[in-house]
Amino acid sequence: MRRMSSVHSNDDAFSPRQREVLDAVLRLMVEEGDRFSVARVARAASCSKETLYKWFGDRDGLLGATVRWQASRVRVGDYDSGRLNASQLREKLEEFAVNWLSVIASPTSLALNRVAIGQAGSGNSRLGDIVLANGRLAVAARLKPLLDAGRAAGHLSFDHTEEAFRTFLGLVGRDVQIRLLLGDEPSLDKKTIAADAKRAAQQFLALFGTEKSGITETGKAAASRLSAN
Repeated sequence: MRRMSSVHSNDDAFSPRQREVLDAVLRLMVEEGDRFSVARVARAASCSKETLYKWFGDRDGLLGATVRWQASRVRVGDYDSGRLNASQLREKLEEFAVNWLSVIASPTSLALNRVAIGQAGSGNSRLGDIVLANGRLAVAARLKPLLDAGRAAGHLSFDHTEEAFRTFLGLVGRDVQIRLLLGDEPSLDKKTIAADAKRAAQQFLALFGTEKSGITETGKAAASRLSAN
């Protein structure tokens, strides 16, 4: 059975015109944080408020759709879950890692997360809940089927998919996201992101890979050296 990239379904959930509106919301969040109104979005996107309410419901619905649209950029490409080999598994893990690092380092994601963190616990905004439900959990829903397919194919061994997912995300992100949110600017050019993604996939396979995945003692030692750098 072919497992299609989840980004297709997320793209199809919004029309081209709706995506333009959601991109306008993201731009406003970079410029103004969470202070904008539906009327402000309507002006920025050259769209009526009535249309926005019809498409997205209330303001929280608009924010939720915006977070889903941003999170849809983190994807796992097409793969055949019934014929997943070790090379494809490694490739898809690296592909996911590249996408995730690229997205979390973008100005729009940083703006979303900074606003959500700043309002967490205030009781005045649901943005934190919206980002969690439509961001992190949506990303997990894309990667977990790949991890389960890797386990079913005999390439991975773990007890809990959630634990394996969290481990991989930690290996990919390390302290990068918190540094970015605090205003640090670690080098995240395409070459660095590709190298970090490769390192994370190798370390993950060293932890959870089986002999069938091609991980040898030499590979485990190499992953250990990478984690020390």
